[in-house]
Amino acid sequence: MGLELTVLGCSGSYPGPGGACSGYLLHDGATRVWVDAGSGTLANLQRHIGFDDLDAIVLSHEHPDHWSDLEGWHIVWRYRLKRTGFPVYAPAGLRARTYEPDTPAFTWHDVAGGDTVSVGTMAFTFSRTDHGPETLAMRVDAGGRSLGYSADTGPGWSMEALGAGLDLALCEATMPTEEEHTLDHLSARQAGSSARAAGAGRLVLTHLWSSVDPQAARLSGSGTFGAPVDVASVGARYEV
Repeated sequence: MGLELTVLGCSGSYPGPGGACSGYLLHDGATRVWVDAGSGTLANLQRHIGFDDLDAIVLSHEHPDHWSDLEGWHIVWRYRLKRTGFPVYAPAGLRARTYEPDTPAFTWHDVAGGDTVSVGTMAFTFSRTDHGPETLAMRVDAGGRSLGYSADTGPGWSMEALGAGLDLALCEATMPTEEEHTLDHLSARQAGSSARAAGAGRLVLTHLWSSVDPQAARLSGSGTFGAPVDVASVGARYEV
């Protein structure tokens, strides 16, 4: 297989009704990585793989809607499986936000914009975005395919920063068009422009507030991307 993306959660900032915050499972046939671990995503992860099947967690930034289920994973790894040293990759400031920053359950790896690290058979390249605390977008290369994930960002950053040849762009589209430039987030219109500038093959919009109409976001994003786009939903699976 190439590279597969499964959506574990895609609500922006807080979980919508029956939803979950940011979280994605990546699988290339050999390595399984949980990217962002927002509230509700641990429950959904268990619909797709067993605890023993996960190889690493990669976190984009310290806002809780992108990592809070790490606390549940800590319980799983330390007290249920009784293991130590599970690899977690994150910006340097995130570890101090956790309940037990010095737990033996995890081995922390600090990453920053410009870094490229190998996580099993996947290569992650990070780019700092236009968003509050240190926030890292990421390019994932595996199985001959390339995924770009914006994490959270304002319009001062573009998916072009992740390099050419993105087969699929997973880009935040938090707010409606009329609220652009009020927060360090994007609208679907801006997400479409960013993915088009990067030359991405496909675009999936994610991190929408529950008050944003998905169909309106789809139409707005498609208009600026120049091709039909998808809006992420929990359980959706994409062959990158």
